[in-house]
Amino acid sequence: MNDRQTMNQRSRLTLDDVYYVLFKHKWKIITCSTAGLLGAVALVAFRPPVYESEAKLFIRYVLDSKSPSPTPDGSRVISSYDGQSVINSEIEILNSLDLAEQVVDMIGPDKILAKVGGGKDRIQAANVVRGGLVVEVPNKSNVMRILFQHPDPDIVQPVLTRLIDSYFKKHAEIHQAFGVVDDFLSQETDQLRAQLAQTEEELRRARNKAGVISLEDSKKDYTDQIAKIRQEIFDAEAELAEHQATLKAITPAATGRVESTNAEPAAASLPVDEYRSVSTRVDELWKKEQELAAQFTDENTLVKGIRAQIAEAEQSKRTLEEKYPALARLGVSVLNSGAQRAGNSVDVGTETTQVLAIQTKIEVLRGQLDQIRKEAGNMDQMDATISELQRKKKLDEANYQYFSSSLEQARIDEAVNHGKISNISKIQAPSPPFRAPPGSPKKIAMIVAGGVVLGLGWAFLIEFCLDRSVKRPIDVQTKLRLPLFLVIPDVNRNGHRRLAKVDKDKLRALKPADSGVAPLPAVSGPCPDNGSHGIEAWSPKLPLRPFYEALRDRLVMYFEVRGITHKPKLIAVTSAGHGAGVTTTAAGLAATLSETGDGNVLLVDMNQEQGAAQQFCQGRPVAKLEEALYKKDSALVQDKLYVVTETEAANGSKLPRILPKRFTSLVPKLKASDYDYIIFDMPAITQTSVTPRLAGFMDMVLLVIESEKTDRQLVQQSCALLAESKATVSAVLTKTHTYVPPRLHQEFLSDS
Repeated sequence: MNDRQTMNQRSRLTLDDVYYVLFKHKWKIITCSTAGLLGAVALVAFRPPVYESEAKLFIRYVLDSKSPSPTPDGSRVISSYDGQSVINSEIEILNSLDLAEQVVDMIGPDKILAKVGGGKDRIQAANVVRGGLVVEVPNKSNVMRILFQHPDPDIVQPVLTRLIDSYFKKHAEIHQAFGVVDDFLSQETDQLRAQLAQTEEELRRARNKAGVISLEDSKKDYTDQIAKIRQEIFDAEAELAEHQATLKAITPAATGRVESTNAEPAAASLPVDEYRSVSTRVDELWKKEQELAAQFTDENTLVKGIRAQIAEAEQSKRTLEEKYPALARLGVSVLNSGAQRAGNSVDVGTETTQVLAIQTKIEVLRGQLDQIRKEAGNMDQMDATISELQRKKKLDEANYQYFSSSLEQARIDEAVNHGKISNISKIQAPSPPFRAPPGSPKKIAMIVAGGVVLGLGWAFLIEFCLDRSVKRPIDVQTKLRLPLFLVIPDVNRNGHRRLAKVDKDKLRALKPADSGVAPLPAVSGPCPDNGSHGIEAWSPKLPLRPFYEALRDRLVMYFEVRGITHKPKLIAVTSAGHGAGVTTTAAGLAATLSETGDGNVLLVDMNQEQGAAQQFCQGRPVAKLEEALYKKDSALVQDKLYVVTETEAANGSKLPRILPKRFTSLVPKLKASDYDYIIFDMPAITQTSVTPRLAGFMDMVLLVIESEKTDRQLVQQSCALLAESKATVSAVLTKTHTYVPPRLHQEFLSDS
């Protein structure tokens, strides 16, 4: 769980990483920073004199048009952007190339370029104006500080004056759109005028086709005419019915008057007056019902009431006819007898003529009604077209009136306000020329900061992109995922870590070829069979001695904790590359193990070049492995420490080809020997070395990694080869350098 947390923490940049990079590459950072500082000093010291003029503008707000034209009441709106956006927009206008070209046209390109190379190039002069313009805005302020710098003191003030005047005009053109609005509004007004005329012409043609002047008035007139003709038809039909009844009644009276006279005594006993009254009431009610039906629908209460009265009167009439059948036979005669008694004589010829006249009148009225209905139907068909044209005409008139008034208002605004901007004020007019500082603080700061950033970037680029080596103990645990047994510092390099002073001659005798120190000269004579010469190079005064003792203790503790009690214990010391300190580590481990007093220690030199054996025999002949198994005294170099070599076979064959088979046969003999520990100084791990093939026989394989030299990918490949032999691997990180002061960070397993 802790390892996983460490991996997650190391997957991102930490404060320890920053400290490490800063102190490791401090000279690169200091060099680049010094270069930036010298550049800033050179800018101040060697820059030619420059003059400048200063002006200040106060921006209250930005007056913007809401649309291409003013609002109908002639008002405008204030920009809704925040203050910083408004200021930035105005700075962009001041720095525009168009504005600089206008200033060049007013001043003259030859004057502007006179002291900066000469010439009459308009674009080059405009770039000089832009390059010398500095616009500054204090934090949380609406004031713009405008500076113009130039080597010629005679033109700085005129250029800045022309620039501000041109800026005011440009501001008005952009935000209030004078001139552009006039053209746009004029075009829109002309277009809407033509469109309105076309709509009026289409409406006129539609009205002529429909035969009307006013659609609403025509509808009302047709409605009134239809109602009037219908009423006349109803009256004529009623009059016709009356005359037809009269004619029907008087026709039998004229032919049979004698019979009627004889019958009068019989009819005298009938309720003629009552019957006549009921019949007259029925006729009056029917006329009234026709009048109401012309004005109201059948569901109206008046219509329903009159029809109920008609039904009641007819029922009374039928009751009399059923009771006195003679009344039904007399019919109209009874009705007309009253008129005759009143002295109104009726002529048959006259009644017949009136009936024909009324019938003709009804036919004419019905024809007129059909004609009016047809005309009203034609008008209804044109109603949709005329209404649409009328709505379009109203819309065109409104748009035309709006754009016409807007055009007039825009022309008034342009005439009154052109060149006058109320929202921007001059706090300070362009000042007379004065000499500018040799370099602006901003540029100097940028040069110095550039040097520092370059140094930091260089350091971090090397550390995290270019250099892929294993550097620190934390890299072994997080990036290689190996258990770390020991961290050994580099004693040949000055740094924050200072170990005990040692005799350089003894230290030189200690170092083998792979440690970077020249090998000692060979000494003739046999390797001693006792400890007469001893191991003087491994005295307690040597600086690396405490680290090898720590490695010994950790190794012993490792075996005890895991219950590894068999003897001998086989330990291999190897590396992923040459020069990592394998031989020194193996010799130091063997020497410290022999001093514990627990048993004998055998150091086997597996290198074909000078290796661990040379640490003790100083180039003199060293015993072979098989010889040490049978005759130990020949390999004794000091008390309980034996050193042998296994660089080539007895028959002269190369070791990598024959050793695995020989080693397999020697394993039983090694396990039967009375050694407690057998240390193997193994060659570096490669695809062809014997180390991966022999690692499976070992109880522990110590992988020596040289800090800042051994490539991380190479170590990973070596671990993969060792994993195939199922070897137990732990790491020893050598030649580490401590860059960060202890008060800021303490390295893993380090001594202050």
